Amino acid sequence: MSQYASVHANPQGAGDARPTAAQIIRDESLEGELRGKVIVITGATSGIGLETARALATTGANLFLTVRDTTKAEATLGSLLDSNPSRISLVEMDNGSLSSVRAAAAIILEKSNRQINILVNNAGVMGLEKLTFTVDGHEVHFATNHLSHFLLFKLLQSALLSSSTPAFQSRVVMVASSAHRACTLGASDEYNFPKGGYNHGIAYAKSKLANVYMANELERRYGDKGLHATSLHPGAINSNISRNLGPEAVEQILSNEAVVKILKSPEQGAATTVLAAIGSAWEGTGGKYLEDCAEASRGVDDHNVFGTGYVLQTYDPEAEHRLWEDSLKILGLEPDA
Repeated sequence: MSQYASVHANPQGAGDARPTAAQIIRDESLEGELRGKVIVITGATSGIGLETARALATTGANLFLTVRDTTKAEATLGSLLDSNPSRISLVEMDNGSLSSVRAAAAIILEKSNRQINILVNNAGVMGLEKLTFTVDGHEVHFATNHLSHFLLFKLLQSALLSSSTPAFQSRVVMVASSAHRACTLGASDEYNFPKGGYNHGIAYAKSKLANVYMANELERRYGDKGLHATSLHPGAINSNISRNLGPEAVEQILSNEAVVKILKSPEQGAATTVLAAIGSAWEGTGGKYLEDCAEASRGVDDHNVFGTGYVLQTYDPEAEHRLWEDSLKILGLEPDA
């Protein structure tokens, strides 16, 4: 059982006794202990991505933070950059553009001397009410939340593998969501909703299920090579990712007392991400879906997006394999050896 189980058992809302990302670092005794390691974090300018970066910076590791706008990021991350001028690098990357992902990966590989120990795929989008496509012709939720991260991983894969050692094996962390409980992925020809029936909630849920499946399949393919992956639900957080929903929709959600009670602050929301990235319990292992700073147990009320625990579709080797192969084809990548 997780050491944090008791405080998660009776949530009282954002800022309650549930652990923060900084507390995870302290509890793992890792302040200043990861000097020389390299961590890549996507979407680090707001919400849980920002808090993940702040916490992991205290380990002494070198951080590469992908951002859409470096000028805005420098303003947002000013104090963090000022206190770690030689260890934190901003890399411009738009998750909605595959060419941008490729360019960012090339920069990261060059500046890191091809050493990457941890990849945290955190960036995301939700709530686009109209069916929208990226410049590459892919539905925005699926492209931003899954395809861009899959491509980034494949471009950094060799560095992650070569950087892994018996004492410190490499990790990939996929920030998913309990929203994945609401859907199945569907057939290979349904990613762009060609037959209609678009719903932004389902589109987001499918992209988050894809995050879970990517981690599960990644572990299956590379775990025995010293490269591990986990996925996680950070918790319900009122952050910038809800910007596309509009104030009325957000207000409606926040009017639900049960939801307000389980809300986490961004600092608390980043805790499970940080635990997955550096926690000793996840050294040398993976392929699991985490929530509330622990491996999720079997849940109930399978279609409740605010429910807890994993559901039937969380683990599906056949669907995981199909998504991986489909992603390779969509992105024009060579099949795995």
